[in-house]
Amino acid sequence: MARRQDRLTVEDVNGAWAIIPTPAIETGDQWQTEDSVDYDEIARAVDGLIESGVDAIMSQGTFGEGATLTWEEKKKMMEVMVETSAGRVPIFVGVTTMNTRETIRQLRHARDIGADGTMLGLPMWQQIDVPAAVRFYQDVAEAVPEMAIAIYANPEAFKFDFPAPFWAQVANIPQVITCKYINIAQLHLHTMVSKKQIRFLPLEIDHADAAKMDPEFNTAFWSPLACTGPELTMHWRDSVREAAKTGDWSRPDELYPQMALALSSLFPPGGFAEFSKYNIQLEKARINAAGWMKAGPCRPPYMTAPEHYLEGAAKSGTGWAELNKKLLEGTL
Repeated sequence: MARRQDRLTVEDVNGAWAIIPTPAIETGDQWQTEDSVDYDEIARAVDGLIESGVDAIMSQGTFGEGATLTWEEKKKMMEVMVETSAGRVPIFVGVTTMNTRETIRQLRHARDIGADGTMLGLPMWQQIDVPAAVRFYQDVAEAVPEMAIAIYANPEAFKFDFPAPFWAQVANIPQVITCKYINIAQLHLHTMVSKKQIRFLPLEIDHADAAKMDPEFNTAFWSPLACTGPELTMHWRDSVREAAKTGDWSRPDELYPQMALALSSLFPPGGFAEFSKYNIQLEKARINAAGWMKAGPCRPPYMTAPEHYLEGAAKSGTGWAELNKKLLEGTL
């Protein structure tokens, strides 16, 4: 697959950036399984998301199980995604590892097969400081300058708070164009200190609030929900886009409480910190219950979670699927 001629820029970051799990075959939860990935399901899901209208696809992060895939599995999954996309939307793959050199090796492979960029978190063995974190992204960008970078800013996963000085410095790296972001309370601050050189991707449910802050710049979000059926994700994107143009926010305001209710059972008591202990298990339970994508079992060692947490996640998945059904029926 030939890669695009020009590296993506911040102006290319708009709309719904879907994040997909790495589907597993039935024996994917067994350590003896050498290749656990359901590649047919990857191809089907990528094609389905693109046909539904998503603007980009990211993969191999936390609930994408990047930490529990072998390099052989990651490589083949990258290749299937790129081949299936065939240049229709940007494909960002995960190359987060324990060190800079391995990340660069993996990213060079992604470049060579035609991927557009990476959703990249920090190495997480030590708790890293701001100068080291900035240097990490500088080194990766220097080594593989053709690839765009979406910083994966998950403070629980990477033991790093992603403070304002970090954003002010990584904004000077041309390859850093976007960020998978969860802290909407600091979105305005971080956008300002980065001088709008990075288009932050808030969580899907926060997209309308972000767009209300700055309708012209906050034009994109990351979506873990598209894989539970993409119809509502696309409708949400288009409704917010229309509201930003007209100033009439009645439709997003009508949708928000229904979406929030469907998501409410996903997060256990303790909020995001507790959820992060079981992120993979809960997200896969949600996606499997919704039925649009077959995520399959979790890979070892991250396979167990409290049963009532899993029940809440499954309820969230069926709740989202029900909203999609109502939307298609014209009753939402």
